[in-house]
Amino acid sequence: KTMHSTNTTSVGASVPENFELTPVKKERRADTRLLAQHLGNQHETVMRLVNDYRADFEQFGILRFQVGEIQGRGQPEKYALLNEDQAYLLLTYSRNSAKVRALKVKMVKAFAEVRRAAEVRQMEYLPAYHQLHDAIKVAANGSPNERFIHMNANKALNQLAGVESGQRAGAGSLQQSILAVGSALAAQALQNATDGHGLHKRIKSALEPLTGILALPEVHHEN
Repeated sequence: KTMHSTNTTSVGASVPENFELTPVKKERRADTRLLAQHLGNQHETVMRLVNDYRADFEQFGILRFQVGEIQGRGQPEKYALLNEDQAYLLLTYSRNSAKVRALKVKMVKAFAEVRRAAEVRQMEYLPAYHQLHDAIKVAANGSPNERFIHMNANKALNQLAGVESGQRAGAGSLQQSILAVGSALAAQALQNATDGHGLHKRIKSALEPLTGILALPEVHHEN
């Protein structure tokens, strides 16, 4: 189990407009501490529900428990990361108050966005990603610097989309689209390259128009 520093959930704490899912490898899960915050409950109450009906929750997958530290108190706090079915099950076991209904709407939107992002990743980003790196391989033409060209291209695309290294799989649909478009532009810029020189400069130049568009105040990256 991992240790994370976090604030304890208290009744009356400000509730965010959206529900943020937690990345767990290649999926997204709902943190019981955030569920408690949105429900206006103490986290202990939510965890009691999970533990009392643990067998029910486990019918929809393995329950992932973690241990975090309550900030300011130094005390360990056990919490769970629920998959989509488990999260909805928790809400069905809660009284259908205005807060519960509001959270249901937020959860539907959050998990729907995960599915949209996965679809964009599969249909747009991955083909463009392979197209770019195939183009780099051809343009590098056996250059000993080919590995660094691949690395620098990935770094430039991550910076463009606002994605941390190694986090592309969990990026939102907008970020997946940016990665796809950026990869396609970069691949196109390498089509007429005759040797392995200046490839990174070509990629950088190809991304500049998109960088300018994304820098506009009305354009926002997803978290």
